[in-house]
Parts: sequence; structure tokens; C-alpha cells
Amino acid sequence: MQTGQAGPNCAPTGKSSSSWIQWLAPSFTDLLFICILFLLTTGGFASKLLGDAGIGWHIRDGQQILQSHKIPRVDSFSATMEGKQWFAWEWLYDAGIAIVNDRAGWNGVVFLTVFVIATTFAYALRRALLAGATLPIALLLLAFALGASSIHFLSRPHVFSWLFSVIWFSILDAASANGDLRLCRSLYWLPALILLWANLHGGFLFGLILCAIYLVAGVISYWTGTNPAAREKAGKWLRHLSVVTALSFLVSLINPHGVSLYTHIYHYLGDRFLMDHIEEFQSPNFHGVAQKCFGLLLLITFVALAANREKMQTTHWMVILFAVYSGLYASRNLPVSSLLIALVIAPLLSSEIAAAAENGGFLAPVRSIFRSLSGFSTRVTMMETRFRGHVWPVIAVVLGLWICLHKGALGSHQMMNAQFSESRFPTRAVRFVEEENIHEPIFAPDYWGGYLIYSLYPLSKVFVDDRHDLYGSRFFREYLTTIHVEPGWNVLLDRLQARWVLVPRESPLANILKETPAWKVVYQDKTAVLYHQTN
Repeated sequence: MQTGQAGPNCAPTGKSSSSWIQWLAPSFTDLLFICILFLLTTGGFASKLLGDAGIGWHIRDGQQILQSHKIPRVDSFSATMEGKQWFAWEWLYDAGIAIVNDRAGWNGVVFLTVFVIATTFAYALRRALLAGATLPIALLLLAFALGASSIHFLSRPHVFSWLFSVIWFSILDAASANGDLRLCRSLYWLPALILLWANLHGGFLFGLILCAIYLVAGVISYWTGTNPAAREKAGKWLRHLSVVTALSFLVSLINPHGVSLYTHIYHYLGDRFLMDHIEEFQSPNFHGVAQKCFGLLLLITFVALAANREKMQTTHWMVILFAVYSGLYASRNLPVSSLLIALVIAPLLSSEIAAAAENGGFLAPVRSIFRSLSGFSTRVTMMETRFRGHVWPVIAVVLGLWICLHKGALGSHQMMNAQFSESRFPTRAVRFVEEENIHEPIFAPDYWGGYLIYSLYPLSKVFVDDRHDLYGSRFFREYLTTIHVEPGWNVLLDRLQARWVLVPRESPLANILKETPAWKVVYQDKTAVLYHQTN
């Protein structure tokens, strides 16, 4: 009897043990999240995320919003544009990041940014697996997407557009691919999502473009379909999607500027001079590591499409064309483009490898290799789907928050020390300006403007910063003439009555001011030199 009872007693124990493992063991998705969170917040990476000074004016704008309980309509940071209409179209991010900076400093700002990046790629991995991708293929493609995105690993609001783009595409694609009209209900989350997105970052236009792609593809499927039942289902899908798209557009107008936000974005992106001279709007230079990762992703995409072109949905063809074009058009689009490509191609490539394992057209050794690869991929993917708990990412986030709230320290160990790099930004020169109580406006490169606004406002204002849509192309023509020391370089400085100039030490403007008697060096270090006009 005792032996007979032992079997039943052992079974629940094994099942309970297996259940605990499923809930406590980290999945590959968890590990990806933790690795990104750890790698980008510790060591030198944390300071690299502060490589764009624009975060400075975002924080100062957020502080103004929190203090006044009003969203600014005119500029207050620039001596050049003071009082001019300003579209603070990322006001919600500004207010939020100001709170984070106040409570947790620069470590908190960086941690929030990395948290969004890690969540984006972990969620993308999960969605790729649910769409039919195998774990190794999904990880490979997302690794290239992560590398391509590294070009914009910066603490700015654009990272929220990465996350929202993945969520938006996943909702659209899941509702479209399954053919289950009950899933169309999930589409009605999109208007709620765009309410946040339109007030966080201008990338919300990606969401509306994706809706338009699915609408066009749906219309094509409806008119080319011959099956009456399929056409009826396509018609119902189009009606749901049309309503959701219209609602999303209308909800996007719930922003401080209403429809004027669209016209402002149109004029900004339609300014050819700015688009040709702002680096992030230029086409990618494929000599960089991030651009090479995007190039490899494109090569894999072309191979996958060539092998599986007859099975591709019209929608996916259009998404790929859009992602490739936008990524090649402007380097700032590389992250979203790479993520969309990976999400579409990962399931496609996974199914092609599985099919190759049974393809009699290949030699036996080749089929054997594909069979081994397919079998391994299937096993690890099934293992991944069994893990249901996300304990370790939660622990990692809680630990990260604790570190941020304790000035980057965990006990006696300094884990985070995010700050602006002294080799990239004029940190010591700014301290000199503060010590000497210099309250006049300072002319500096636009890519330093945000740092000066954060450090010196309101005691001192800037003449220019990286809010290019505020200054416009006419001003930037004169600005570039000055910075590059072209004929008439001093006209802008004279018109602005600029008496203080802070520039990189080895820059052309620094060299010519050094030879101009009216300008004297009052401070210099390895990074920057500060000039003062004496007459």
C-alpha cells in the first residue's frame, strides 16, 4: 500500500516543481530585457545616452509646465526667438522627464530611456514568437535591429515612438492576420494609444501611415478576391479599420495645438534646406556600425523575400517597402524601420527554414542541416513559451529604481553615474560662466544649446539651439555661414549683438576669432573656448 501511494504522491510534487520553474526561471525575453537594461545603464554607456544636449531644454520646458500649469505657446529660452510662437509638441514627455530629473537626477533620465528601449525589444521578441517566428531567428533579426537602433540611443522622446510603433503594428497585424473579427475589438485601443503618442512625440504619424497601409492592402484584397465569404470578411475588416483610423486621427487632434500641429510638422519636414542640413534627416552613411547592421538586415530581408515571395501578404509587402524606404531616406528612421522589418521577416524566414528541411530539391546533407536547425529552433521556442513569470525583469526594474533614487549607488558600489561628457560638452566652461556671473546671452553651436539652457537658464539665454523648427531655414543659413566661417561669417554675430561666443576649441570659428583683435579669450580648456568682444 505504501508503494502504491508513493506514485500518486510523487506526481503532484513533480508537477508543482515544474510549475515553479515555469514561473521563476527567466525566459529569453526576460534575459533580453535585463541585458539591455544592465548594459545601457552601467559603465560608460549611461553617459553616452546623454550625448544629445536637447534633453536639457526638454527638462527646462517640463519644469515651466509643472510650475505654471500651462503649456508654453512662445519661446522663452532663446534671446534670438524670444516671444516667437513655439510648438512644444512633446510637452507630455517634457513634464514627465522633468519630474524624473527632479527625483532621480540624470541617472533617472537615462534609466527611463533604457527601460523604454528594453521594453520595446522584449515586446518585439514576444510578438515575433506569437506571429510564428522561431526564437533563434527572432533573436538574430532583433539583434541587427538593436544594432541599427544604437545610432539613436539617446535620452530623447523618440524612444517612445519605437515602443508605440511596435505595439501599433502588432495590434494591426494580429487583427488582420487571424481573420477573427473578434480581434478587431483590439483595434479600438489604437485611438487611446495615439492620445498619448501625439503628445509625446511627432512620430505618431507612423501609426497613421501604418493604418493607411492596412487600409490600402485591405481594399486590394477585397477587390481582387473571388471568394464571396472572404470578400464579406474583408469588407467587415475594412469597416472596422476605417472607423479606427478616423477615430485615431480625430483623437490625435487632442493636443495643445490641434490641427495646427499637422501643418507645423508639414512645413518643418517640407523645408528642404533643413532636411538637407540636419544630420539625422540625411540618408544613412553605411560606413557606421549601426548603418551596417541595417544593411545586413536588408540583405536578409531580400533573401527571405526572394525565397518566399509567393506567400507574402500584400500588407507585409507594403510594410516592408515603407520600412526600407523610410530607413534609407533618413537615418533617424532606422530604429522603427529595423523593428518593422524584423517583425515581418522573422516569421517568414522561420517558416522557410522549416520548409527547406523537407524540400526534396536540396541534397540530403543540406536537408539534414536545415532539419537540425529547424528542430533546434522548434525546441527552444517551445521552451520559451512555457515560461510564464516575469519575476526577474521586475526585480531588475525595482533594483534600478532603487539605485537611481540613491544617486546611482548600491551600497558602497557606484553602479550608475550618468552625466554630460566633459570631452563632448563645455561642462567646465559653463562652471566658469556661472562663477563669473555672466548673464548675457551666449552664442554657441546649436548642438550645445540644450545643455546651456539646462545649465544657465534663466540667468543666461542662448542665441541658438537644436529646435530647428523654431529658428527656421533662413536663420540657419546665416548660422551655418558663421559656424563654417564662410564669407560674411561675422554678419550674424553683429546683427545679434553677440558679445560672448562659446565654441569647440579646434573649430573654424574659434580659430578666426583668435585672429580677430576685437575678440579676446577669457576661458579655454581641452573642449571649449569662451570669447568676449571687447569693443
